[in-house]
Amino acid sequence: MSLESGIESLKRGEFVLLFDSAGRENEIDMVVAAEFVTPEHVARMRQHAGGLLCIAIEHNFANSLELRYMHEILADSPISNKEMIMGLAPYGDHPTFSISVNHYQTYTGITDKDRSLTIREMANIFKVENKKKKFVSSFKTPGHVPLLIASEGLLSKRQGHTEMSVYLSKIAGLTPVTAICEMMDAQTYTALSVDKAEKYAKQNAIPLIDGKELLEFAKVH
Repeated sequence: MSLESGIESLKRGEFVLLFDSAGRENEIDMVVAAEFVTPEHVARMRQHAGGLLCIAIEHNFANSLELRYMHEILADSPISNKEMIMGLAPYGDHPTFSISVNHYQTYTGITDKDRSLTIREMANIFKVENKKKKFVSSFKTPGHVPLLIASEGLLSKRQGHTEMSVYLSKIAGLTPVTAICEMMDAQTYTALSVDKAEKYAKQNAIPLIDGKELLEFAKVH
């Protein structure tokens, strides 16, 4: 079962591939638990996935840091171009973007070393007592790693890669913070197809989890 092998892979600090669904974004993301991220993980996501590398975090954790969705921040800002603010995306969901951050010890923030530090330290905050104080003293914004806030009800409310990856980390017993990156195809200039992702998964011994399987699991549990 791909879900079981996926959970084991995450626990070892290795990648899983996650397909949302054909009726949604129809995309496959490379996913790794943020607490294990190294510069090697970032380099691999950059080279083999190539989409936007983001940190997905659980809703309650985001609340403890007093983070808000970017569309809410912009709606409350004095910008006059309110019609620019993204409502529902073409696939039917609100975006989960919040602010983007760099850890204060980074230099430009974009190198594999810098981004891995930002991602790993974001996960480490989950384990400290005064999360907000640690967050404010450790991170700068705007930065090079966007934060994504998972919906409050996780999969019951939204079935995106943000929610699915955070849910996976929770059932794996890990910190509910993940690094995710969409897989792109340099031949078609579009998202990588499921067929090609399956081939990549086999060649690299990475479990490929179908969102449908995850939703079925969530319903039972």
